[in-house]
Amino acid sequence: MQSPLSVFEMVLAPVIGLINRVLWDYVLVYGLLAVGLYFTVRLGFIQVRRFPHMLRIIRPGQGGDASGISPFQALATSLASRVGTGNLAGVAIALSVGGPGALFWMWCTAAVGMATAYAESALAQLYKERDAEGQYRGGPAYYMARGLKKRWMGTAFALSLLLTYGAVFSSVHANAMGQALGEAFGLTPALVAIGLVVLTAVIIFGGLRRIARFAEWVVPFMSVGYLLLALWVVVTNIAEVPDVLMLVLRSAFGLEAAAGGVLGGITVAMLQGVKRGLYSNEAGMGSAPNIAAAATPVPHHPSSQGLVQSLGVFIDTLLICSATGFVILLSGVLGGDGDGVLLTQRAMAVFFGDAGTYFVAIALFFFAFTTIIGNYSYAENNLLYLGGGRIGLMVLRVVTLFVIVWGVYSKVQMVWDAADAAMAIMSTINLAALVMLSGVVVKLTRDYDAQLRSGGSPEFRAEAFPEFGDGVDRGIWK
Repeated sequence: MQSPLSVFEMVLAPVIGLINRVLWDYVLVYGLLAVGLYFTVRLGFIQVRRFPHMLRIIRPGQGGDASGISPFQALATSLASRVGTGNLAGVAIALSVGGPGALFWMWCTAAVGMATAYAESALAQLYKERDAEGQYRGGPAYYMARGLKKRWMGTAFALSLLLTYGAVFSSVHANAMGQALGEAFGLTPALVAIGLVVLTAVIIFGGLRRIARFAEWVVPFMSVGYLLLALWVVVTNIAEVPDVLMLVLRSAFGLEAAAGGVLGGITVAMLQGVKRGLYSNEAGMGSAPNIAAAATPVPHHPSSQGLVQSLGVFIDTLLICSATGFVILLSGVLGGDGDGVLLTQRAMAVFFGDAGTYFVAIALFFFAFTTIIGNYSYAENNLLYLGGGRIGLMVLRVVTLFVIVWGVYSKVQMVWDAADAAMAIMSTINLAALVMLSGVVVKLTRDYDAQLRSGGSPEFRAEAFPEFGDGVDRGIWK
């Protein structure tokens, strides 16, 4: 007799497959790159020319007040969501299915995605508001309703984000943790599920500020530790790095032997690279703007928080995902047995023996656990946008804990397919809104650039932009 979970998955599989075929094959792979290129060019390659400035405005300990968290806490919380199983398991899946060339398309997605991330987070800052407790709230749902005057669009986005981050994505991370901890320490799914539920409940019942404080301490520690280990692998195998780079480039453009010929090889590599790149860095998806809006920016201008979140994409993909990709390709385990995080564990084991397997399991636990916490903060923000009160928050917290259990016990491919479908829906809605509001982003950027060139600290004055209308809370932007 089939279990209820198996029956549930059989019913969902055809629906999920249809959504993925339509949106991923025909809309998002090219749409994400096109929107990223559009903002890159229209904003004068802002991710390149303002990169040094990004590093200067994320110093810990500055900003934050009674209404908002600090820019560094916002970056850490968004990285808590970004830096997760996509960096360890997602990269491995992309390389397994799309070949080494998928890594190149992940880089492309991140490079242009930095401009997209800037645009969506700047808009989230501009159109934020204070909730009943005086805390800043904002994100794509808010700029769709307040900036575009399309409440229905904001509602559709909020509902899709609730599904994506309140349910599906947490199951992905729980699934990867179950695999990794089982492989390394022999823990049963039941033990993993119970432990995750207890730890998650302690954090999410404490509210947004507890989440931000937790992320501020844990995320930098785990990210630097993982990067240092990967850097050691690269340095000690530096003679092989040029060959690995050439392999990535040849595979990206179909010059390596691939199923389906040259065109087929390029298509599969691009599809997997863009999918896993977006899942990891979330640029254009509309997730990070939810926490970006909760910050009190330094300098006090919407563009500064846009630049902070743009840096988050760089850290996530161009540093951490690349580290995983190089470790796997240098190890020679690609093409063997193993799926997802198991491939990453076996790659680390080549260089560090059993200690590598244990390290990946521990790193993945912290990466994935902080991601579940970050995801919950996004879902909570959009539930409040939809008018959910205390009962709604309680339901969301219970659902979050339930899907952790479902994720631990589910099949790998089913979980990732569901994540792709949910991500595709919300990303499509958000990209359309970003293009419609691109003129606002350009005006914000020109204002910020002009103030920087004059030698002062940029400060946004809402009264100087009457064309933005009453969607901007002028009490916040005095």
